[in-house]
Amino acid sequence: MSAETSIPPPRIEGAELPDAVRSLLTDAPIGFALVDSDERLTTVNQHFAALLGAAPAQCLGRTPADLLEEAGDPAGAAAQRASLRAVRAGGGTVRERFRASRGQVWDLTWFPVTDPDTDEERVGLIAAPEHEASVARRDERRLRALLHAGQQIVWAAGPGGDMQEDCPQWRSLTGQEPDAFLGRGWLGAVHPDDRTRVERAWDDAVLDVTPFDAMFRVRTRSGGYDHYRARANPIKDGTETVEWIGTFVDVTTEREADELRQRLNQQLGEAAMRTARLQKATSDLAEALTVDDVVNAMTEIGRSGVGADHAHVVLFDRDRLRLRTMAAERTHPLPRASFPLEHPDPAARAVADQAPCLAANPAELRALFEDAPEAVELVETTPERSWVALPMSIAGRTIGALRLAFVATREVTDEERVFLEALAGQCALAVGRAQLYEREHDTAQALQHSLLPEELPVVTGVRLAAYYRSGSQHVQVGGDWYDAFPLPDGRVAGVLGDVMGKGIPAAAGMSRIRNALRALAFNMPEPADVLTGLDRMFAATEGLDQVTTLVYFVLDPVTGQLDLSNAGHLPPLVVAGSAGPSLLEGEPDTPLGVSAPRGHHKFFVQPGNTVALYSDGLVENRKRSVASGLDELVDVAASAPPEAVGDPQQMLEYLVESMLEGYEQDDDVTLLAVQLPVIDSASER
Repeated sequence: MSAETSIPPPRIEGAELPDAVRSLLTDAPIGFALVDSDERLTTVNQHFAALLGAAPAQCLGRTPADLLEEAGDPAGAAAQRASLRAVRAGGGTVRERFRASRGQVWDLTWFPVTDPDTDEERVGLIAAPEHEASVARRDERRLRALLHAGQQIVWAAGPGGDMQEDCPQWRSLTGQEPDAFLGRGWLGAVHPDDRTRVERAWDDAVLDVTPFDAMFRVRTRSGGYDHYRARANPIKDGTETVEWIGTFVDVTTEREADELRQRLNQQLGEAAMRTARLQKATSDLAEALTVDDVVNAMTEIGRSGVGADHAHVVLFDRDRLRLRTMAAERTHPLPRASFPLEHPDPAARAVADQAPCLAANPAELRALFEDAPEAVELVETTPERSWVALPMSIAGRTIGALRLAFVATREVTDEERVFLEALAGQCALAVGRAQLYEREHDTAQALQHSLLPEELPVVTGVRLAAYYRSGSQHVQVGGDWYDAFPLPDGRVAGVLGDVMGKGIPAAAGMSRIRNALRALAFNMPEPADVLTGLDRMFAATEGLDQVTTLVYFVLDPVTGQLDLSNAGHLPPLVVAGSAGPSLLEGEPDTPLGVSAPRGHHKFFVQPGNTVALYSDGLVENRKRSVASGLDELVDVAASAPPEAVGDPQQMLEYLVESMLEGYEQDDDVTLLAVQLPVIDSASER
C-alpha cells in the first residue's frame, strides 16, 4: 500500500446526492462508499458491498474491517484499517490493491471528504476493477525484472533485421554510441572472427523468417571479450513480419564451465589412454626375453605413447664406469656407443642426478651442457631436436636410463612426464628380467653342452652324426641327451634319451643315467641287458615322477648287425636309398623304472642306409600331434636330396629345417644318426 497527496478533497454541497450522481454511482462498474468518523459505512453501493461479501443494507452502520473479518479475510480487514488511519493522519489520498474473496483484483482509492452541513470529516472510497492495461504494465514490469535478473538484454529490430530502437543495456556493455548501434552497427561489437558467421546467420533468419540463435564473442567496454548468445523470433501480423524481438544473454560463465569440462574430459581421456598404453607396455615388456627384445619393445612403446622418434636404453657396463647405448636396428646411432658418467648427454645427466633430464630444443641442450663440444656434435650429426632421459633403477640401484628423442622441438607436458617415469620403471624391471634370463640361458647352454659329448667317436666303417638345438624359450637345462662310444669288443654303442622335465633335477638325472649306461655297456653290452640294469638303478636312485625314455643300440661294423632296445621312446627312422624311408616296426617297451621284460631287436640294413634317432621336439609341438609329426617325418625324409641321403650330418640338418619350417620351436630338438657300413648280407629283423 502506498500513500500520496492528491488535489484538495471534493465537497458535497447537499445532504442528498443529486439523482444523476446517484444513478452514476449505482450503475457504473465501480464501488463507492462513505465512512464516518467512527469508520462506519454511511453510504455504499452494490459493487462495493459485493466487494465486502455482503448486501448494501447489511453494510450500513458497520465498518469495512468488521465485514471483512466476518467474511474470513483478517488480512484485508487490517489493510482497511491501515488505509483509513493513513487518510485521517495525512489528509491525502491513499491507494491500494485489494483481492476480493472471488479472486478479482480491485484498485481502491481512499480520500478525505468534509460534510458541508456539519463540517464532519468523512472518508470516501472508490473501488475500480484492475484495468487490462494495468495488468499488461504489471506483467511487463515483471518480465523486465526477470530478464534483468537473468542478465538478458532485450532488443527489437525491424522486419528487415535492422535495429530501429535504442538498447541502452547493450550500449552500456559495449560502449557503443546510439548511432553506432542502430541498423547493423551492433555487429561492430562482435569479435572479428565471429562477425561474418553471425551476420550470415542473422540474414538467413530474416530472409527465411525463422528463429535466430547464435553464440559469439562481444567486445566489452573494457576492451576484453565475453561470450554471448543471441536469440530472436519474428512478430507477425497475419503473414507479414512486423518486427523481431530478441535477447542477448551473457553465457561467459557457462562457456568457461563447458570449456573446463571439455578440458577435464580430455585430460581424463588422455589419462585413460596413457593407462591403457602403460598396461600394453607392461604386457609387451613382459614378453621380452632379452635386452635386445626390451630395446625393440621400448622403441615401439615410445613411438605410440608420446610420439618419440628414437629410443635408446643406456646401461652401465660390468664395471659401472661407463654407459653403453642400445637401440633398435632402425634407430640412428649416437656419436658414441659408450661414454662415461660425466659425458654431456641427457642420459648420462639423468643417471648422474638420478632425476629426469629434459631439453625441449637444441638451445636448451647447449645451455644445459654449457655449449660442450659433444652437445654441439650431437645436434649436428643426428636428427634429434628434443630429448627426454629418465633414470632406471631396480631395488634402489640405478642401472641406466631410458633415452627418448624427437626430430622436432617440443615440450613434454606434466602428464606425459608422469607416464614416462612410470614407463622407465617398467623398462628397468624388464631389463633386469632380461639380464637375468640371459645369464641363466648362457649358464643353461653351457651346462647342457657339458652333459653332451664334445665329439663323436671315429669308428672304421661307421659314420656317426649328431644335432642339438635348444628350445629358444627355455632358460633351464633340457632333458634331451645323446651319447656314442666304442665297446671293447669292437662294436660301437649309441643312445638317445629324454628325461622329462627341465632344470637341475633333469640334468642330474640325465647325468646319472648316462654314466650308468656306459658302465653297464662295458660289462654286458647287449641292449636288453643294459636296459634291465638301468631299470634296477632307476628304481633305486630316481623318483617315481621322473619319467625317462631312450633308444639304445649296438652296431657291429664288420657284420652290419644292429641290436636295439627301445624304452618307451619314438621309433627310429630308417632311410634306405631305393626302398624309401620308414619307421622301425615294433612296439616300444615301457620307460625306464617300470618293471617289465626288455625286448631286443636285431636287424640288418642295406649298405649306405642311415638310422636316425630323434627326440619328440622334432615331430611334436603346439600345432602338431606326435602321430601327424611321424607321418610328416617319413614324407620329409622321402624328399631328401641325394647329397643329404649320402651324408648323415646333412640328413639331420635337412630333417630339422624341414620339420620345423612354419612352426615355433617350443622344445629341445636332438638327433643321433648312424650310417651303416656296406655289407653283403640281406637285412632281416
